Amino acid sequence: MKLCKKTQNLVNRMLFTGPSIIAFLSIIIVPFLFGVYITLFKWNGIDSDVPFVGFNNYLEAFSDKAYWVSIWLTVRYVLASVLLINSVAFAFAYLVTSGIKGQNIFRATFFTPNLIGGLVLGFIWQFMFNNFFVSMGQKYNILIFSKTWLGDETLAFWALVIVSVWQYAGYMMVIMIAGLINVPKDVLEAARIDGATNFRKLIHVTLPLMIPSFIITIFLSLQRAFMVYDVNYALTQGGPFGSTVLASMFVYNKAFVRLDYGVGQAEAFILFFLVAGITIFQVYTTKKMEVEA
Repeated sequence: MKLCKKTQNLVNRMLFTGPSIIAFLSIIIVPFLFGVYITLFKWNGIDSDVPFVGFNNYLEAFSDKAYWVSIWLTVRYVLASVLLINSVAFAFAYLVTSGIKGQNIFRATFFTPNLIGGLVLGFIWQFMFNNFFVSMGQKYNILIFSKTWLGDETLAFWALVIVSVWQYAGYMMVIMIAGLINVPKDVLEAARIDGATNFRKLIHVTLPLMIPSFIITIFLSLQRAFMVYDVNYALTQGGPFGSTVLASMFVYNKAFVRLDYGVGQAEAFILFFLVAGITIFQVYTTKKMEVEA
């Protein structure tokens, strides 16, 4: 028996979109809702006794000073890494679209670090900071590298920033290359005819027309910086003396090391809404800065 047209269309849609919808529900929505449920109970992940505590977990999260210290440290990390990632990415993009010899090789080289997993990346740079740089610093009397950065509370933070920039700058570069290529050549030519120097063209023409690219790169770098865990774990393990425990690591330790799932999940949701609010504000404000050629 033939199916009616509407039924056939519904069947076709479910065949093509059904697996994606099921995967999205099972991987994203259901765990999210379960996480909301967990925040209302006191649970260590083992006991069958799960007492209902209402919003006490959220109150405990808000009063946890160590949690807010990790949030403040994360904000500092985000500000430093987002600024440096996008600055370095733009410099790379500008370089490899300037017509220099071998620019395709440079593109591949700059992008390669993004292909390395966060854990592997962290262990590689741990070796570099603990061995290679120290060896070079002692051999050539370079004081800043005479001891490992990972053993210093201030330098360990900046080591984490440097590794993040090295990992993500190449990825953001690709997005910025697309933005640079799409800057209208006739506008640049008109600016040149009007007597604008290369620097003035960059500041007054290229950068304003690349706002759409910056919206994407800043959004992505914000999101990744706030949620970083793998590099943080592999490079410093939160040390020395807990000086590099970023928010994601703190939440993970609260839930899975200290076995306080309720409070850990509540702190995770606070972090989620904080990141969502900041990224929405960032997209809203930068969208208003867009200009048309």
